[in-house]
Amino acid sequence: MNAVTATRAGRVLIVEDEQDLARLIVHHLGSISAHAEAVGDGRQGLARAINGAWDMLVLDIRLPGLGGLEVCRQVREQDPGLPILMLTALGSELDRVMGLESGADDYLVKPFGVLELQARARALMRRGRLTAGIPQANGLETRETYRVGGLSIDRSNHRAWHGGSELTLTRRESDLLAHFVRHPGQVFTRDQLLDAVWGPSHDGFDHTVNSHINRLRAKLRAVAPDTVRIETLWRVGYRLVA
Repeated sequence: MNAVTATRAGRVLIVEDEQDLARLIVHHLGSISAHAEAVGDGRQGLARAINGAWDMLVLDIRLPGLGGLEVCRQVREQDPGLPILMLTALGSELDRVMGLESGADDYLVKPFGVLELQARARALMRRGRLTAGIPQANGLETRETYRVGGLSIDRSNHRAWHGGSELTLTRRESDLLAHFVRHPGQVFTRDQLLDAVWGPSHDGFDHTVNSHINRLRAKLRAVAPDTVRIETLWRVGYRLVA
């Protein structure tokens, strides 16, 4: 196991079987004052992920013991709010789509640059703290609740309900749903959603939006089949109808 400890900005678990790459990731996340640890096996990574207090999981898709997609699915069942950054092979669009469908919040294509890794890690951990309601530097906790069509979403605690049923959302799904709920009926293009939810530095991969919307639709249908839905306007974008 490799570890770098610095002034705490977050605890990151890296599950990556390429030892040289794992050491580099540990080192560069340590440079942004994170505590990073690396394991090289999927089963060990799953056990560490669900039994530890982590602020982010960096997860390779292709792992020995247990594949990264299955690790991602099982971690999501145990901890819907843990930010997950998936590492995928260069040019493997299917890997990226499957990673997002499994519950990953973001992906990074190998080989990647140090600055991009650090920027995405900072963004995911920062968003995780905000949606988890962790007090900020001024000691105050931000709380935002939005409601439409019987649906309520508490952004600060990353929770949503319809009637007496609670939706189980990832942090990114929570951000996306909150954006729609704040603007019911308004149409957004994929690029607008990427900018608003993922940030302007995101590379704009279309399946990022598609995958998250598909998952949100399934979760909304389960609790509010006739009252709240996300519509697709062909060649235009998406809107929330309540």
